[in-house]
Amino acid sequence: MSKAIEFQQVSKSFGDTIVIPDMNLSIAQGELFVLVGTSGSGKTTSLKMINRLEEPTQGNILISGKKAKDYPLQQLRWSMGYILQQIALFPTMTVSQNIAVIPEMKKVSKKEINDLVDELLTKVNLDPEKYRDRMPRELSGGEQQRIGILRAIASKPDIVLMDEPFGALDPLSRTTLQDLILDLHKELENTIIFVTHDMDEAMKLGDRIGIMGDGKLLQVGTPRELAQNPTNDFVRDFFRSGADKSIYQVLVKDVAQKEGYETVPSNETKVEPLQEEATLQDVFTALSSYDYIEVLDSQQTSLGYLSKNQIFQYLSRV
Repeated sequence: MSKAIEFQQVSKSFGDTIVIPDMNLSIAQGELFVLVGTSGSGKTTSLKMINRLEEPTQGNILISGKKAKDYPLQQLRWSMGYILQQIALFPTMTVSQNIAVIPEMKKVSKKEINDLVDELLTKVNLDPEKYRDRMPRELSGGEQQRIGILRAIASKPDIVLMDEPFGALDPLSRTTLQDLILDLHKELENTIIFVTHDMDEAMKLGDRIGIMGDGKLLQVGTPRELAQNPTNDFVRDFFRSGADKSIYQVLVKDVAQKEGYETVPSNETKVEPLQEEATLQDVFTALSSYDYIEVLDSQQTSLGYLSKNQIFQYLSRV
Protein backbone atom coordinates (compact mmCIF):
# COMPACT_ATOMS: atom_id res chain seq x y z
CA MET A 1 0.00 0.00 0.00
CA SER A 2 1.36 3.44 -0.93
CA LYS A 3 2.36 5.99 1.68
CA ALA A 4 0.14 9.00 2.36
CA ILE A 5 2.53 10.63 4.83
CA GLU A 6 6.14 9.97 5.68
CA PHE A 7 8.35 11.58 8.33
CA GLN A 8 12.03 11.32 7.38
CA GLN A 9 14.42 12.13 10.23
CA VAL A 10 12.22 15.03 11.30
CA SER A 11 13.24 17.19 14.25
CA LYS A 12 11.59 20.27 15.71
CA SER A 13 13.01 22.85 18.11
CA PHE A 14 11.57 26.00 19.63
CA GLY A 15 14.60 28.13 20.40
CA ASP A 16 16.96 25.95 22.41
CA THR A 17 14.22 23.48 23.36
CA ILE A 18 14.15 20.28 21.31
CA VAL A 19 10.54 19.11 21.07
CA ILE A 20 10.93 16.35 18.46
CA PRO A 21 14.52 15.01 18.35
CA ASP A 22 14.26 12.52 15.44
CA MET A 23 11.00 11.18 14.05
CA ASN A 24 10.64 8.53 11.37
CA LEU A 25 7.16 7.31 10.52
CA SER A 26 5.17 6.11 7.52
CA ILE A 27 1.37 6.28 7.36
CA ALA A 28 -0.37 4.34 4.59
CA GLN A 29 -3.08 5.71 2.35
CA GLY A 30 -6.47 4.94 3.84
CA GLU A 31 -5.09 4.31 7.32
CA LEU A 32 -6.60 5.66 10.52
CA PHE A 33 -3.45 6.34 12.52
CA VAL A 34 -3.62 7.53 16.13
CA LEU A 35 -0.88 9.45 17.93
CA VAL A 36 -1.36 9.05 21.67
CA GLY A 37 0.65 10.45 24.55
CA THR A 38 0.59 12.63 27.62
CA SER A 39 0.55 16.42 27.51
CA GLY A 40 3.83 17.76 26.10
CA SER A 41 4.79 14.49 24.42
CA GLY A 42 5.02 16.12 20.96
CA LYS A 43 1.94 14.65 19.34
CA THR A 44 0.23 17.95 18.44
CA THR A 45 3.48 19.46 17.16
CA SER A 46 3.93 16.39 14.95
CA LEU A 47 0.40 16.83 13.58
CA LYS A 48 0.90 20.53 12.86
CA MET A 49 4.03 19.86 10.85
CA ILE A 50 1.98 17.81 8.37
CA ASN A 51 0.00 20.84 7.15
CA ARG A 52 2.87 23.24 7.90
CA LEU A 53 1.30 25.10 10.77
CA GLU A 54 4.74 24.30 12.17
CA GLU A 55 7.82 23.79 10.03
CA PRO A 56 10.37 21.05 10.79
CA THR A 57 13.74 22.27 12.00
CA GLN A 58 15.41 19.42 10.12
CA GLY A 59 14.29 16.53 7.94
CA ASN A 60 11.40 16.19 5.54
CA ILE A 61 7.73 15.30 5.62
CA LEU A 62 6.45 13.72 2.42
CA ILE A 63 2.82 13.92 1.33
CA SER A 64 2.02 11.31 -1.34
CA GLY A 65 5.74 11.03 -2.05
CA LYS A 66 6.37 14.78 -2.43
CA LYS A 67 7.99 17.03 0.15
CA ALA A 68 5.36 19.06 1.99
CA LYS A 69 7.48 22.19 1.65
CA ASP A 70 7.38 21.84 -2.15
CA TYR A 71 3.58 22.18 -2.30
CA PRO A 72 2.04 25.66 -2.57
CA LEU A 73 0.82 26.27 0.98
CA GLN A 74 -2.80 26.89 0.00
CA GLN A 75 -2.90 23.74 -2.12
CA LEU A 76 -1.44 21.70 0.71
CA ARG A 77 -3.94 22.90 3.28
CA TRP A 78 -6.91 22.65 0.92
CA SER A 79 -6.01 19.01 0.38
CA MET A 80 -6.42 18.31 4.11
CA GLY A 81 -9.24 18.54 6.61
CA TYR A 82 -8.32 19.89 10.05
CA ILE A 83 -10.41 19.41 13.20
CA LEU A 84 -9.58 20.84 16.62
CA GLN A 85 -10.98 20.41 20.12
CA GLN A 86 -12.13 24.04 20.02
CA ILE A 87 -14.06 23.63 16.80
CA ALA A 88 -14.35 27.39 16.13
CA LEU A 89 -17.31 27.50 13.79
CA PHE A 90 -17.75 30.92 12.25
CA PRO A 91 -20.30 32.48 14.66
CA THR A 92 -21.97 34.79 12.12
CA MET A 93 -22.44 32.05 9.52
CA THR A 94 -25.18 29.44 9.38
CA VAL A 95 -24.56 25.72 9.60
CA SER A 96 -24.83 25.45 5.83
CA GLN A 97 -22.40 28.31 5.26
CA ASN A 98 -19.88 26.81 7.71
CA ILE A 99 -19.94 23.45 5.95
CA ALA A 100 -19.61 25.10 2.54
CA VAL A 101 -16.53 27.24 3.26
CA ILE A 102 -13.95 25.21 1.32
CA PRO A 103 -16.24 24.08 -1.52
CA GLU A 104 -17.14 27.75 -2.12
CA MET A 105 -13.47 28.70 -2.19
CA LYS A 106 -12.99 25.96 -4.79
CA LYS A 107 -15.77 27.49 -6.91
CA VAL A 108 -18.15 24.53 -6.58
CA SER A 109 -21.59 25.44 -7.95
CA LYS A 110 -24.31 26.59 -5.58
CA LYS A 111 -26.57 23.66 -6.41
CA GLU A 112 -23.78 21.14 -5.79
CA ILE A 113 -23.01 22.82 -2.48
CA ASN A 114 -26.64 22.78 -1.35
CA ASP A 115 -26.95 19.11 -2.28
CA LEU A 116 -23.67 18.34 -0.50
CA VAL A 117 -24.73 20.14 2.69
CA ASP A 118 -28.02 18.23 2.85
CA GLU A 119 -26.25 14.94 2.14
CA LEU A 120 -23.66 15.50 4.87
CA LEU A 121 -26.18 16.64 7.48
CA THR A 122 -28.28 13.57 6.79
CA LYS A 123 -25.18 11.41 7.14
CA VAL A 124 -24.69 12.58 10.76
CA ASN A 125 -28.39 12.35 11.66
CA LEU A 126 -29.09 16.08 11.60
CA ASP A 127 -32.26 16.93 9.66
CA PRO A 128 -31.25 19.42 6.92
CA GLU A 129 -34.63 21.18 7.15
CA LYS A 130 -34.03 21.91 10.83
CA TYR A 131 -30.29 22.50 10.90
CA ARG A 132 -29.01 24.07 7.67
CA ASP A 133 -30.07 27.62 8.64
CA ARG A 134 -29.23 27.44 12.34
CA MET A 135 -26.46 29.52 13.86
CA PRO A 136 -23.61 27.89 15.84
CA ARG A 137 -24.91 29.37 19.12
CA GLU A 138 -28.10 27.36 18.63
CA LEU A 139 -26.22 24.04 18.63
CA SER A 140 -25.09 21.80 21.47
CA GLY A 141 -21.38 21.02 21.88
CA GLY A 142 -21.81 17.65 20.22
CA GLU A 143 -23.75 19.16 17.32
CA GLN A 144 -21.10 21.85 16.83
CA GLN A 145 -18.42 19.17 16.68
CA ARG A 146 -20.41 17.22 14.07
CA ILE A 147 -20.63 20.36 11.93
CA GLY A 148 -16.87 20.85 12.38
CA ILE A 149 -16.27 17.32 11.13
CA LEU A 150 -18.54 17.93 8.12
CA ARG A 151 -16.73 21.18 7.33
CA ALA A 152 -13.42 19.31 7.36
CA ILE A 153 -14.60 16.56 4.99
CA ALA A 154 -16.90 18.65 2.75
CA SER A 155 -14.24 19.02 0.06
CA LYS A 156 -13.46 15.28 0.22
CA PRO A 157 -9.84 15.70 1.35
CA ASP A 158 -7.47 12.77 1.03
CA ILE A 159 -6.05 13.47 4.49
CA VAL A 160 -7.86 14.58 7.67
CA LEU A 161 -5.97 15.80 10.74
CA MET A 162 -7.79 15.59 14.07
CA ASP A 163 -6.29 17.15 17.21
CA GLU A 164 -8.08 15.92 20.37
CA PRO A 165 -11.44 16.70 18.75
CA PHE A 166 -13.62 15.11 21.44
CA GLY A 167 -11.67 16.06 24.56
CA ALA A 168 -14.20 18.61 25.83
CA LEU A 169 -17.31 16.49 25.25
CA ASP A 170 -19.33 14.33 27.61
CA PRO A 171 -18.79 10.54 27.42
CA LEU A 172 -21.97 9.86 25.44
CA SER A 173 -21.15 12.50 22.81
CA ARG A 174 -17.58 11.20 22.62
CA THR A 175 -18.76 7.65 21.94
CA THR A 176 -21.27 8.83 19.33
CA LEU A 177 -18.66 10.87 17.47
CA GLN A 178 -16.04 8.13 17.66
CA ASP A 179 -18.53 5.82 15.96
CA LEU A 180 -19.22 8.55 13.39
CA ILE A 181 -15.52 8.88 12.57
CA LEU A 182 -15.23 5.11 12.09
CA ASP A 183 -18.28 5.07 9.80
CA LEU A 184 -17.08 8.04 7.72
CA HIS A 185 -13.58 6.62 7.44
CA LYS A 186 -14.93 3.30 6.21
CA GLU A 187 -17.10 5.06 3.63
CA LEU A 188 -14.63 7.70 2.42
CA GLU A 189 -11.45 5.58 2.68
CA ASN A 190 -9.39 8.68 3.47
CA THR A 191 -6.28 8.89 5.63
CA ILE A 192 -6.88 10.13 9.18
CA ILE A 193 -4.25 11.16 11.70
CA PHE A 194 -5.95 11.41 15.08
CA VAL A 195 -4.27 12.87 18.18
CA THR A 196 -5.47 11.95 21.66
CA HIS A 197 -4.23 11.50 25.23
CA ASP A 198 -6.83 8.75 25.81
CA MET A 199 -5.56 5.22 25.26
CA ASP A 200 -9.09 3.79 25.24
CA GLU A 201 -10.00 6.14 22.39
CA ALA A 202 -6.81 5.19 20.55
CA MET A 203 -7.55 1.48 20.92
CA LYS A 204 -11.07 1.92 19.58
CA LEU A 205 -10.18 4.08 16.58
CA GLY A 206 -6.70 3.20 15.41
CA ASP A 207 -5.72 0.81 12.64
CA ARG A 208 -2.31 1.50 14.15
CA ILE A 209 -1.24 3.55 17.15
CA GLY A 210 1.94 5.50 17.78
CA ILE A 211 2.74 6.09 21.45
CA MET A 212 4.76 9.26 22.07
CA GLY A 213 6.81 10.34 25.07
CA ASP A 214 9.29 13.21 25.34
CA GLY A 215 9.01 13.87 21.61
CA LYS A 216 9.89 10.31 20.64
CA LEU A 217 7.84 7.57 19.05
CA LEU A 218 8.21 4.85 21.65
CA GLN A 219 6.22 2.17 19.87
CA VAL A 220 4.06 1.86 16.76
CA GLY A 221 1.72 -1.04 16.20
CA THR A 222 -1.82 -2.30 15.96
CA PRO A 223 -3.98 -2.27 19.10
CA ARG A 224 -3.38 -5.99 19.41
CA GLU A 225 0.40 -5.63 19.15
CA LEU A 226 0.47 -2.91 21.80
CA ALA A 227 -1.75 -4.87 24.15
CA GLN A 228 0.26 -8.06 23.83
CA ASN A 229 3.81 -6.79 23.46
CA PRO A 230 4.53 -3.36 24.98
CA THR A 231 8.19 -2.62 24.29
CA ASN A 232 9.07 -0.93 27.58
CA ASP A 233 7.72 0.02 31.01
CA PHE A 234 6.57 3.47 29.88
CA VAL A 235 4.36 2.01 27.15
CA ARG A 236 3.07 -0.69 29.48
CA ASP A 237 2.28 1.79 32.27
CA PHE A 238 0.73 4.33 29.92
CA PHE A 239 -1.41 1.65 28.34
CA ARG A 240 -2.64 0.47 31.71
CA SER A 241 -3.12 3.91 33.29
CA GLY A 242 -5.21 4.96 30.30
CA ALA A 243 -7.42 1.92 30.64
CA ASP A 244 -7.68 1.59 34.44
CA LYS A 245 -11.15 3.14 34.65
CA SER A 246 -12.70 1.37 31.67
CA ILE A 247 -11.15 -1.44 29.66
CA TYR A 248 -9.33 -3.10 32.54
CA GLN A 249 -12.46 -3.11 34.69
CA VAL A 250 -14.25 -5.27 32.11
CA LEU A 251 -14.62 -8.87 33.29
CA VAL A 252 -14.11 -12.02 31.24
CA LYS A 253 -17.77 -12.90 31.73
CA ASP A 254 -18.76 -9.54 30.20
CA VAL A 255 -16.87 -10.41 27.03
CA ALA A 256 -18.35 -13.91 26.95
CA GLN A 257 -21.86 -12.53 27.33
CA LYS A 258 -21.36 -10.27 24.29
CA GLU A 259 -19.27 -12.52 22.06
CA GLY A 260 -20.31 -16.03 23.06
CA TYR A 261 -17.94 -18.95 23.42
CA GLU A 262 -15.88 -20.66 20.72
CA THR A 263 -14.99 -24.28 20.16
CA VAL A 264 -11.27 -24.83 20.45
CA PRO A 265 -9.69 -26.91 17.67
CA SER A 266 -8.86 -30.41 18.91
CA ASN A 267 -5.13 -29.93 18.23
CA GLU A 268 -4.97 -26.57 20.03
CA THR A 269 -2.64 -26.72 23.04
CA LYS A 270 -2.09 -23.02 23.75
CA VAL A 271 -4.98 -22.54 26.19
CA GLU A 272 -4.84 -20.68 29.52
CA PRO A 273 -7.56 -21.17 32.18
CA LEU A 274 -8.99 -18.01 33.77
CA GLN A 275 -11.84 -17.31 36.18
CA GLU A 276 -14.91 -15.62 34.72
CA GLU A 277 -14.37 -12.82 37.28
CA ALA A 278 -10.88 -12.10 35.91
CA THR A 279 -10.37 -8.71 34.25
CA LEU A 280 -9.06 -7.86 30.81
CA GLN A 281 -5.73 -7.03 32.42
CA ASP A 282 -5.41 -10.74 33.25
CA VAL A 283 -6.61 -11.62 29.74
CA PHE A 284 -3.94 -9.49 28.03
CA THR A 285 -1.26 -11.10 30.17
CA ALA A 286 -2.52 -14.57 29.25
CA LEU A 287 -2.90 -13.83 25.55
CA SER A 288 0.71 -12.72 25.26
CA SER A 289 1.54 -16.45 25.47
CA TYR A 290 -1.71 -18.23 24.62
CA ASP A 291 -4.20 -18.15 21.73
CA TYR A 292 -7.27 -19.04 23.80
CA ILE A 293 -8.46 -18.70 27.36
CA GLU A 294 -10.66 -21.27 29.02
CA VAL A 295 -13.29 -19.57 31.19
CA LEU A 296 -13.96 -21.22 34.57
CA ASP A 297 -16.71 -20.56 37.10
CA SER A 298 -16.20 -20.41 40.87
CA GLN A 299 -16.42 -24.22 41.06
CA GLN A 300 -13.63 -24.56 38.46
CA THR A 301 -16.11 -25.86 35.89
CA SER A 302 -15.28 -25.01 32.30
CA LEU A 303 -17.81 -22.63 30.72
CA GLY A 304 -16.17 -22.36 27.32
CA TYR A 305 -13.37 -20.68 25.40
CA LEU A 306 -12.58 -17.17 24.19
CA SER A 307 -10.08 -16.45 21.41
CA LYS A 308 -7.79 -13.49 20.78
CA ASN A 309 -10.02 -12.42 17.91
CA GLN A 310 -13.09 -12.32 20.15
CA ILE A 311 -11.30 -10.13 22.70
CA PHE A 312 -10.26 -7.60 20.07
CA GLN A 313 -13.67 -7.66 18.40
CA TYR A 314 -15.16 -6.80 21.78
CA LEU A 315 -12.67 -3.97 22.33
CA SER A 316 -13.42 -2.48 18.92
CA ARG A 317 -17.03 -1.95 19.98
CA VAL A 318 -16.66 -0.60 23.53
